Amino acid sequence: MNLKRQSSAQIITDRNLENLIIDAIRDIKGKRITKLDLGEIEDTPADCFIICEGESNTQVKAIADNISRSVWENSGLKPSHVEGAMAARWILVDYFSTIVHVFHPETRAFYEIEDLWSDAKVTYYENL
Repeated sequence: MNLKRQSSAQIITDRNLENLIIDAIRDIKGKRITKLDLGEIEDTPADCFIICEGESNTQVKAIADNISRSVWENSGLKPSHVEGAMAARWILVDYFSTIVHVFHPETRAFYEIEDLWSDAKVTYYENL
């Protein structure tokens, strides 16, 4: 699936979007970055989940903000929805085909998103 750039006719692929998101997470020192490929699973809300965590509410918010800013500056895409920014314990950034979950560590452990989607293809990224 390709996503159309909002400000022009330029096209960005899902793979490029995923790379922009992961780079934006790493820019703010996000930890435990995990990509769940849901493309082969029926009835999923997206083709891909990218999950990471920040060490504080401030860092969680900074990561989510950096994702939105970086993707906008490099592709012209805005998220269709952002949820949880006020409490900054779990911020969801929705790009339709790719959904980003930015967690506080305790919140991530409580919800265990990776276990809920354990049949997905998983890619782990090293902390920088």
